[in-house]
Amino acid sequence: MRLGDLLEGRFSTSFDEIEISGVTDNSAKVEKGTLFVCVKGGSFDGHTFAAEAIEKGAAAVVCERDLGLERQIIVGNSRKEYGNLCAKWFNHPERRLKLIGVTGTNGKTTMTKLIKDILTASGHRVGLIGTIQNEIGDRVVPTGNTTPPAYEFMQLLKEMSLSGCDSVVMEVSSFALSQYRIGPSKFRVAVFTNLTQDHLDYHGDMENYYLAKKKLFSLCDKAIVNIDDEYGRRLLDEINCEKYSYSIKNTADFYADNISVSDNSISYDFCFGGERVPVTAGMTGNFNVSNTLAAVAACRNIAIPMEKITTALADYNGVRGRCEVIPTGRDFTVICDYAHTPDALENVLSSLRETKKGRLICLFGCGGNRDRTKRPLMAAAAAKYCDRLIVTSDNPRDEIPSEIIKDILAGLEGTKVPYDTIEDRREAIAFALKNAEKNDIIVLAGKGHEDYQEIAGRVHLHFDEREVVAEELAKI
Repeated sequence: MRLGDLLEGRFSTSFDEIEISGVTDNSAKVEKGTLFVCVKGGSFDGHTFAAEAIEKGAAAVVCERDLGLERQIIVGNSRKEYGNLCAKWFNHPERRLKLIGVTGTNGKTTMTKLIKDILTASGHRVGLIGTIQNEIGDRVVPTGNTTPPAYEFMQLLKEMSLSGCDSVVMEVSSFALSQYRIGPSKFRVAVFTNLTQDHLDYHGDMENYYLAKKKLFSLCDKAIVNIDDEYGRRLLDEINCEKYSYSIKNTADFYADNISVSDNSISYDFCFGGERVPVTAGMTGNFNVSNTLAAVAACRNIAIPMEKITTALADYNGVRGRCEVIPTGRDFTVICDYAHTPDALENVLSSLRETKKGRLICLFGCGGNRDRTKRPLMAAAAAKYCDRLIVTSDNPRDEIPSEIIKDILAGLEGTKVPYDTIEDRREAIAFALKNAEKNDIIVLAGKGHEDYQEIAGRVHLHFDEREVVAEELAKI
């Protein structure tokens, strides 16, 4: 592709006619004819490699300052420009697909899966991009990020388009929005779920975290916003696109009435524009009432008939690692959930407390090399609803597990809930199972869909809690 064509008129150079054989921001992938984009990351600044990239055969470099090179293109924001270049390199697949985006701290995975299932049941071929996995129709594609980096993202959209997908439902992370991973993508509908403390090791504070999420709503035609969340109420006031509120507590553009929650199902009346439609789904918890409400609202705003929506929801049984019941064959219940923020943990535990017949026991830890300030908050959230806690490890990474646990325990000062600390997560699960009593609910929080642990620099040590539970029960 000609450089001039790749730049699409945003910049003009004296070397527009040179042929470009590839686009990358990865210094290790530079080859003859590559357009190298100098992006500054947390530990590496591509500008320091620019001259070497030319020596390796790069056709030109995109940079943010004058590097004194013969073939350089100076731009205001090279990371943003990289997203634009990747989109053009793959012939703008984002323009050929109906994009539905979901952002927020909690609920993204459940909501995107809900929307995908509803669209599929309505006759659409749908792509999904998210935390657990990517999907092209019914084909699963492994993922390493909630939202892939710009090149991989556009490549995935192109593959989805070529496979016949007409729609893509995706989790849009704050990292992706801050780093312009989605390039020039525009969304038919965008949903805001909530905002609670997470990723402050990256964003610094809640204001920056909020502003990152807010960017999505300058890229969409319609917004569906949760006004049960304080940041949602603020967002609704600050955005200028066509916008709708949703709530499970108050009257809104879309709201839930006559809510009923059991240990394995939810039902309510979906209310909008004076209409009232009964909805049921095989999930539990008020948080899933909110998730389904938003999913229905999003589908309504892309003209999916209500009867198609309610039929799809009635057949829905949840997402792997999201309030997932692990079979035990015993007289107690084990639930696996991805909750790894104080708010997510509180949502799950508060809902389970309403239906429990025995004790509610929560086993959890906190990730290493991540926001330390949420660790005591996690403990306080768990102590608020549980009869017993087991504090353990959850991806300690390069940190010492005992030090992470010490941070967590600070949140239990002044509480009366009994707790045990067992550093090894397998041993902690075994302990919980051995001491379970009739009608107890044991919540294994934090891992969810993950089937690995990250310990002492070793990434993806196999650890699937479903397998661990089965193996430890076999020993009892």
